[in-house]
Amino acid sequence: MSHADLLDPAPVFQLKGSMLAITVLELAHNDLARLDHQLSEKVAQAPNFFQNTPLVLALDKLQPGEQRLDLHALLAVCRSHGLRTLAIRANLAEHIAAAQALDLPVLPPSSARERPIGPGATAAPVPAKKPEKPAEPLVRPTRVVTTPVRGGQQIYAPGGDLLVLAPVSAGAELLADGNIHVYAPMRGRALAGIKGNGQARIFCRVLAAELLSIAGRYKVAEDLRRDPNWGEAVHIHLAGDVLNITRL
Repeated sequence: MSHADLLDPAPVFQLKGSMLAITVLELAHNDLARLDHQLSEKVAQAPNFFQNTPLVLALDKLQPGEQRLDLHALLAVCRSHGLRTLAIRANLAEHIAAAQALDLPVLPPSSARERPIGPGATAAPVPAKKPEKPAEPLVRPTRVVTTPVRGGQQIYAPGGDLLVLAPVSAGAELLADGNIHVYAPMRGRALAGIKGNGQARIFCRVLAAELLSIAGRYKVAEDLRRDPNWGEAVHIHLAGDVLNITRL
């Protein structure tokens, strides 16, 4: 490669945001044998879900007195069940140091925004008070899509429902805080209730999806193809922690 090539200003990459489905495993007890056994039971229930599943390993919920652990061994247990740890969530210095030694990114704990109060605590600077804005409505108008959704496209309906009146190709992704309606063949991925709304539902004219999810509960294509309603007009909702598919 010449020096002129290196000086070519044309970009060779782009940084893009993406809403990916990442599983968080919150470790409550430091017991690798029980973890191994219980993960085996989970794999037996949903083997397809545990195939190279991206994972954030949360260590900030460990019980007091159980916080000294072998991070390398813990990652090995997760890996043996198809869980690929992308990062850890931690607040203890020894956990952070162990992750850095393994070249793992560290995310802040779930209570990272909380600050200690009382004698001896360092008070955080109080930001200047801004004028209060009117509260945004909790439910936004339904987002309606009338053109085909092609592979690689991602469409999100924040705060409401998503209604698609055209085919959804394989490799496309639909996301909504509320319900998803597809009045055409659905061959891509549909994730409803992505902020935890377990009452959300998915409706589609022809079930041929790569993945369906409601509030983080999933079924992938291999499971869906075995369902007697594959290829039919269906309604999907949560029954407990299980996606229930019924014919319309």
